[in-house]
Amino acid sequence: MELLAQLAPILLIFVVFWLFIIRPQQKRQRERMGMLDALKSGDRVITIGGLHGTVVAIEEKTVVLTVSDNQKMTFERSAVNHIIKD
Repeated sequence: MELLAQLAPILLIFVVFWLFIIRPQQKRQRERMGMLDALKSGDRVITIGGLHGTVVAIEEKTVVLTVSDNQKMTFERSAVNHIIKD
C-alpha cells in the first residue's frame, strides 16, 4: 500500500502529461501528414517561410511551386505549411 502511495503522484503526472501534451501533438502530426499526402497539382499553398505559391509538380519528398509567371521553386514537401482553400 505504501508503494502505491509513492507511485501514485508519478503515475498521475505521466497521465496528465500524456493527455495534455503527447496526445494533442500526435493528433496534429496525423493531420499534417494527411494534409501533405493530399497535396495535388494546382493547390495554392503557403510554406513555413511564408511564401505563397501554386503546386506544379509533386515528387516523393519535394514539391515544385510557381511563385510568379516564370518562377518555379523546389521545396521539401515538409516545408508546406498550409493549403489555401478557395
